[in-house]
Amino acid sequence: MLYHLFYPLASSIKLFNIFRYLTFRTIYAMITALLVCFVLGPWIIRKLESLQARQVIRTDGPESHLQKQGTPTMGGVMILAAIIIPTLLWADLSNQYVWITLFITVGYGVIGFVDDYKKVVEKNPKGLSARQKMFWQVLLATAVAVFLFLKPGFNEELYFPFFKRFHPDLWIFFVPFVTLVIVGASNAVNLTDGLDGLAIGPVAINAATYMLFSYIAGHATLSAYLQVPRVPGAGELAVLCGAMVGAGLGFLWYNSYPAEVFMGDVGSLSLGGTLGIIAVLTKQEILLVIVGGVFVIEALSVIFQVGSYKYRGKRIFRMAPIHHHFELKGVAEPKIIVRFWILTIILALVAISTLKMR
Repeated sequence: MLYHLFYPLASSIKLFNIFRYLTFRTIYAMITALLVCFVLGPWIIRKLESLQARQVIRTDGPESHLQKQGTPTMGGVMILAAIIIPTLLWADLSNQYVWITLFITVGYGVIGFVDDYKKVVEKNPKGLSARQKMFWQVLLATAVAVFLFLKPGFNEELYFPFFKRFHPDLWIFFVPFVTLVIVGASNAVNLTDGLDGLAIGPVAINAATYMLFSYIAGHATLSAYLQVPRVPGAGELAVLCGAMVGAGLGFLWYNSYPAEVFMGDVGSLSLGGTLGIIAVLTKQEILLVIVGGVFVIEALSVIFQVGSYKYRGKRIFRMAPIHHHFELKGVAEPKIIVRFWILTIILALVAISTLKMR
């Protein structure tokens, strides 16, 4: 809104020319997101407490988690507000990629909200069934995938880091691939959200990394120099990524150990889905496996644990996802959280380094 309000005035008032710069708008989207969290955060937490939206802790988990019983959850609504408001204020709202990303952010947020509301407010322990959640996730992701597939000029090739000339055209397989990336990222972040600040820290780091990728993808000179796919218009996603970084840091203010509020599925599903669609739109889907390596490890630990127990009758880990395994081995929760953040930073740097290895 601010972009459309002030940038047209640049012809008469030079000061407003600053609104044409992505870097300026991205920085202020980040700051706005932080302010939204600081202003709305305490009110949202009080509202969640009044609704009795409190976390229910599994009795078969680590004993240290029992003290978290009763902590407000569904704090993901704070994150959504801190992403949506700055994006609407600072982004170019004529950009289709911004609206596609917000569609996934809000759509997956609604799925998570309904699930959380049924569990913690209506006291229905089942919430949405796994099948129902997966159905709606796949439906929304597929709708976006089909739209992009039918969009004239959208690049359906798959790009691999380290390989300049290997980028196969996915053709009709583009649709299931995009669906897999979005749904997979969403559920991977959801599985990671098990300790105070464990998920939101890596999400903010991932968003910062894709803020860079978005800017480069939309920049003709930089994308040509670094030999990465050019996606005209993708640069505007840097503003949304900046809002995600600010929202992540703002939520971490309340979610850091010991947490005052948890994000719930409304936060984790929407954040993961948003990272997935941004990876697709910037043509950096494979790099999401590297940048989001912590999420991949968490998801694989669950898959391997379930598979091993089903077919071998034995568990690989003491408990899955893997962060619970380390807890049961006696590693302190804050140490697990910070080490996972450190690992994410290292993986993000590795992903960024691939820009010069093509």
